[in-house]
Amino acid sequence: MQEKIHPNYGQTTITCACGNVIETGSTKKDIRVEICSKCHPFFTGKQKLVDTGGRVDRFKKRFGME
Repeated sequence: MQEKIHPNYGQTTITCACGNVIETGSTKKDIRVEICSKCHPFFTGKQKLVDTGGRVDRFKKRFGME
């Protein structure tokens, strides 16, 4: 490996919107995410709507689902 071309790799924390905190290694510090394995529907088995910019409401309104 060449010297002085690689980014610094160190310990960091990943914080989810649900409050879950994960310690890991990364080249970035203090990463924030919206969904993690503790709250993602695939892992929890519960359905959860993730509304980005009101898309779910617009869809329901357009097709008369409300």
